[in-house]
Amino acid sequence: MAKVDTYDASNITVLEGLEAVRKRPGMYIGSVSTKGLNHLIYEIVDNSVDEHLAGYCDKIHVTLEADGSATVEDNGRGIPIEMHEKGMSAERLVFTTLHAGGKFDDSAYKTSGGLHGVGSSVVNALSDRLTVRVKKGGHIYEDSYERGIPTVELINGLLPSIGKTRETGTTINFLPDGTIFDKTWFKEEEVKSRLHETAYLNPNLTIVFEDKRKEELEYVEFHEPEGLVGFIQDINRSKEIVHEPIYFKGESEGITVECAFQYVNEFHENVLGFCNNIFNSEGGTHLTGFKTMFTTIMNTYARSLGILKDKDANFTGTDIRNGMTAIVSIKHPDPRFEGQTKTKLDNQDAAKVVSKVTGDEVVRFFDRNVETLKSVIGCAEKAAKIRKNEEKAKTNMLSKPKYSFDSNGKLSNCESRDAEKCEIFIVEGDSAGGSAKSARDRMYQAILPIRGKILNVEKASIDKVLANAEIKTMINAFGCGFSEGYGNDFDISKLRYNKIIIMADADVDGAHIATLLLTLFYRFMPELIYEGHVYLAMPPLYKAMPSKGEEEYLYDDAALDKYRKTHKGTFTLQRYKGLGEMDASQLWETTLDPSRRKLKQVEIEDARMASDITELLMGSEVPPRKEFIYKHAKEALLDV
Repeated sequence: MAKVDTYDASNITVLEGLEAVRKRPGMYIGSVSTKGLNHLIYEIVDNSVDEHLAGYCDKIHVTLEADGSATVEDNGRGIPIEMHEKGMSAERLVFTTLHAGGKFDDSAYKTSGGLHGVGSSVVNALSDRLTVRVKKGGHIYEDSYERGIPTVELINGLLPSIGKTRETGTTINFLPDGTIFDKTWFKEEEVKSRLHETAYLNPNLTIVFEDKRKEELEYVEFHEPEGLVGFIQDINRSKEIVHEPIYFKGESEGITVECAFQYVNEFHENVLGFCNNIFNSEGGTHLTGFKTMFTTIMNTYARSLGILKDKDANFTGTDIRNGMTAIVSIKHPDPRFEGQTKTKLDNQDAAKVVSKVTGDEVVRFFDRNVETLKSVIGCAEKAAKIRKNEEKAKTNMLSKPKYSFDSNGKLSNCESRDAEKCEIFIVEGDSAGGSAKSARDRMYQAILPIRGKILNVEKASIDKVLANAEIKTMINAFGCGFSEGYGNDFDISKLRYNKIIIMADADVDGAHIATLLLTLFYRFMPELIYEGHVYLAMPPLYKAMPSKGEEEYLYDDAALDKYRKTHKGTFTLQRYKGLGEMDASQLWETTLDPSRRKLKQVEIEDARMASDITELLMGSEVPPRKEFIYKHAKEALLDV
């Protein structure tokens, strides 16, 4: 990619002022949970990556500081500090104005990631404090802010120089605002995974990660010269592979397409899409173009080789992609996304270009590697046989005792049919289920009791999954279908409840039940999680009853410790070993009442990490799971 020669104040374009970020942070970073917190780091890192893509930065250093702040340093050109036409330093404009940056000027960046150009200003607005240090033109400049408000006085609109240097680059340190975020502790595993992912997507870039918050300093360097091929090998490192990774690259209409794929002896697909280094968790037009063209090519080859006869139906796209791990990464000069946090790409030209490049390059490869082609088509053949057996199992499931979701003998449904207002609680045990049925708001709250622990779907075949009574009941109750893989027969628009709430005991068994249910949703109904419909109820562990004053529910041991330290006088403590020990009124007060209850929304920040952890903890391989448990045993907060 050709370097962009100039990057100064004239490249900074202003679209609108900085408003409402602190009032509605979820609009800009998705949420104020840990996912949103980590997103602050990614926004600053993405700006540094844009400098790399422009040809000026080859090293990024990310540090989680001991004081809880984060520092991102790069050796790029440095943010422009010259006077902007708006009458102030361009750097000050970037950090105090939404949609002010070099992303809107084609001469500064050919492609860029970042959060619609609002990344730096949003991070600033949501930080208790933020410091910017710029090395540029032989000088060092520094600016600082508190909750988005500048604390350094400009001299004639410009930043004062605080020193001299021969280096160039930008260093940003920020401390998230504890009044905005639920927690301000960055999750290092998620951050490292994202940085490693970025290194795979940029093989000429080195990213250093340091965590200074622990007693023992953690230092990791990510540099992946093999790029997407190395990424694929990492994802499939513990799987039985069918062939070596296949890689291709091409460009058309100003859009660069890069792809790598490999088949393994497993029957689910894992196709990941990236646009300008941003992971698109819900895919988009680039993946549609790849999948459609790849399916067409494989069916054409299958017929030319005589594997599919004239009377045979084509393989479906799912047949062909079962067992496939693929990464499609594009660089687009003007990307459009659905949603502020870029979960889905919407450019139609991306589908066209990816389809063209895939058609040219995949055919070129398989024409020269017929044995690899046959092994890939062999995967599709096996997948088609399994699909036909699945269809029989689904038909049998639906044709056997057909019951409505209102009268299946288990579900106590709500009276309303307004899915936006309705919620369903999945409750373990008849006792807790009985209390919940009595306590609920019958208009909007449905109760579905399940008995014990459901099947671990990570270890089970599809016919066993569909034969499981508890799973069949949930499928019928939710109303949106069931799919192996993302989106096959699943229709989220038919979901009958806006919230699916797992209500399990606050002990080890309850955690295991919740984990089994989440594994089911993640592997066979993932859109429920991606669309934000899955929650965990938070029943209290204790009830404190003081001799004087109001009773208080305490949700964990930390809350109990705090109560003991702050409460004056004697009190009686009731310990809830399970939901079944609460009567209907207590269950309503603590767990069901929307105005008082606590819920945890289940989110997926890193799809690749989520898949790996699910396979590790719920799969059939025991040694890696034991190693993980020993390593993280001290972090467990379960009440035994």
